[in-house]
Amino acid sequence: MIHAVSTDLFASKAPLEWAVVGNGILFTAQIPIGDDGQVVAGGIEAQTRQTLDNLAHTLEKAGAGLEALTQVLIYVTAREDLATVNKVYAEYVHAPYPNRAAIIVSGFAREEMLVEMVAYAALADQGTARQDGQ
Repeated sequence: MIHAVSTDLFASKAPLEWAVVGNGILFTAQIPIGDDGQVVAGGIEAQTRQTLDNLAHTLEKAGAGLEALTQVLIYVTAREDLATVNKVYAEYVHAPYPNRAAIIVSGFAREEMLVEMVAYAALADQGTARQDGQ
């Protein structure tokens, strides 16, 4: 059985949850949107920072932190942006690092997006994740 993690992130019109938990594992995909639901301006650094802020927020709402990450899949539209993504990522994630992959893609659902991250995290106590309505 899975349950949604209640976050304060902008409510998408698409049929999705920002994060779900199943068997003590958090599954999430994060994009560089702000509170207004718009992709943040400022290029790859600003978008990476917003994406990681959204990820940290989601983990906090699930009762965990970035140290709970087990794997992060980073998608970018430009190979040359990976150096900047790595620099910002290193400000958020520390050893022992989660397993990670970086993938270059031709684009995202929102054309102005430059980065997206899919992440998995191990929750210490499955019961600590806050469900919708609680």
